[in-house]
Amino acid sequence: MMAAISASRFPCEVTLIEKNPTLGKKLLLSGKGRCNLTNACELDLFLKRFSKNGQFLRDAFKKFFNLELMGFFEKRGLKLKVERQLRVFPVSDKSDSVLEILKKEIINNKVKIIYDSAMKDIFLEDNRVKGLLLSNGQSLPAGKVILATGGISYRSTGSTGEALEILERLGHKILPLRPGLVPLEIKGPYPKILEGLTLKNIRLKFSDGTRQIISEIGELLFTRSGISGPLVITLSGQITDWLAENKNVFVEIDLKPALSREQLDARLLREFKLNPKKSVKNTLKSLLPLRLIDVFLSISGINPDKKSSQITQVERQNFILLLKGLKLKISGARPIDEAMVTRGGVSLKEINPRTMESRLIHGLYFAGEMIDVDADTGGFNLQAAFSTGHLAGESAASN
Repeated sequence: MMAAISASRFPCEVTLIEKNPTLGKKLLLSGKGRCNLTNACELDLFLKRFSKNGQFLRDAFKKFFNLELMGFFEKRGLKLKVERQLRVFPVSDKSDSVLEILKKEIINNKVKIIYDSAMKDIFLEDNRVKGLLLSNGQSLPAGKVILATGGISYRSTGSTGEALEILERLGHKILPLRPGLVPLEIKGPYPKILEGLTLKNIRLKFSDGTRQIISEIGELLFTRSGISGPLVITLSGQITDWLAENKNVFVEIDLKPALSREQLDARLLREFKLNPKKSVKNTLKSLLPLRLIDVFLSISGINPDKKSSQITQVERQNFILLLKGLKLKISGARPIDEAMVTRGGVSLKEINPRTMESRLIHGLYFAGEMIDVDADTGGFNLQAAFSTGHLAGESAASN
């Protein structure tokens, strides 16, 4: 949509081909239906939130970055707000208010829309784009084609990867498609026991024996098969890369990152002295959720009915070790269908970052998730889609 709007500012005929019966099906899902448009942080910090290929976007961001995107919507009547971690949302908290602005601009700029049609092939002549074959059998002549067909996450929205298969057949290198921003699976019985439990103000440490990543303080959610939540989702891309190289990847959950082991020891001693006749299970309720207490006692091999006054120093130290590092083995990532973004895609070596044009096929441009860039949650991926779309549209229409 942004590519079509950007291209339509020039004297040329623009046609938007939409696989679905309506526009913006995937956009409506973004930000849990609230549409986290972008992030208000400055450029260098913004680029750091991308995986290793983030620098490729520098040219696109110089042309059209977060302030320009916010200005685009605000000038057209959409009020925006900046929330924690500088995430930008519409004041309405509704994705469809963002979509309405884009749709109105497309109509005002006289962009032609063909609905319910997927691209089936690209016609080339002397390595130049000449047109498209659509799924409805229609051949569409075109001197420039912009592809913004996404990855393979959220297949129900139409992102099923056919365009990437066509590009591969035409000679483009497609890097393996992998899940990004996805829950992780844990080996053992604990996820099922703890399913639905949210832990707040915790810190994670991922390690594979040679490397480690320590998260910020935040939230974790236990799922039926593993762990999710903001901390896990944000770091999941790096962890899936590790898993491809090494199956021995572990996560340690620090349940009390604000307290040292010595401080925890003093806290436990105080609790046990204040409640000598209480069972250890009841005494620990001031420190942990009930289901987690059961897991701790099971791992420690301590009878839940044992009196607090009977807990030995060794048992107390074992509790502290668990509080500061509950260790779980990661067995894998959830399927790409459950991922928020797709990693991999069209090789950046074959795309001109100043124009988003293919280096192999003249007149062919790319935008959005189908290229090999991905980022954390927080508006970064959507900004990349808008920026590359804007640049691709402008480049295709003006050259």
